[in-house]
Amino acid sequence: MTGDTTPDLLRTAQKALDWLSGHRDDFRLGDGALEPDADVNKSWKPLGELAQMCACIRRHTPAGTLLHDTASDLLHHAWNETDDGKLLLTLHRLEPHATYPLEVYAAFASGGLRHPAYEDFTARLVRSRSWRTAELLPNRVLSILNSERRCGLTPHEDASAVLRRTWLGGLPEPWAFERFAGYTLTHVVYHLTDWGRDPAAVPADIADYLATWLPAWLDTCVESRHWDLCGELLAVAASLPEPPPPDATESAWRALAQAQDPTGAVPEVGHGPHGEDIPRVFVNCYHSTTVTAFAATLTAARRAGADGRDSDGTSRGASA
Repeated sequence: MTGDTTPDLLRTAQKALDWLSGHRDDFRLGDGALEPDADVNKSWKPLGELAQMCACIRRHTPAGTLLHDTASDLLHHAWNETDDGKLLLTLHRLEPHATYPLEVYAAFASGGLRHPAYEDFTARLVRSRSWRTAELLPNRVLSILNSERRCGLTPHEDASAVLRRTWLGGLPEPWAFERFAGYTLTHVVYHLTDWGRDPAAVPADIADYLATWLPAWLDTCVESRHWDLCGELLAVAASLPEPPPPDATESAWRALAQAQDPTGAVPEVGHGPHGEDIPRVFVNCYHSTTVTAFAATLTAARRAGADGRDSDGTSRGASA
């Protein structure tokens, strides 16, 4: 990727979305999604991630473009899987102390898909002592606070105070970066910025810290062929108040694009499209492929000067 990289980024995003569209049936919840022993990591989590990324892609692309329309189609497909939100209400009534139903719902709400009865239920739930005193890691608390905000609820805690209890908020020694810390810091930035919608929400000291060390961390991901985390860090770079210059992330984008196979799939880890170490099946590719689509779209939008504005011109932080 050299010169104006926006077309290359948008092609990478479209290829990823095309693969996701071709695998939409793999995101189905299945008959057991409401069972007490159901594995949410194989049902609600993938569906919520698809909704989250598609809502973001639609926000940062002009209406009528193929990328925008494909993301919209997938978002509505995911919403249909929830029976237009009815299943989320049932799920949260079955698990009133769980936080993930609200997080999944918030992804849809950010795309303008809402269920009034679910919001009435959660408006009462989040006022409970149990909800406000749940013992969660700080990055998870930030996720809940952002989900509350997206649903029109008053966040139950100050995000700035929670931020300083996270790994990233402590500005740790850069050599302490490893896989778990990497995923934690990426999601801290996502929740602070509402998934790239409000880059100005990143405090100056954290923005400077990330601008300094992201290129080195990206190099380690490329060297280890960890494409999923590579994509997440590239999305973080595009979420900063002042994103790094293109040449600081160009080699990572080039490597990630080379890891994407002709169908659009990106493996979470492993060799590029000609490697045989990682089977290109749904479970090995869906998350890294959604992340690639999100990161490429957000990066293209920031480089084009969108500066956090939605595709309809709405300023950052406005409700869906």
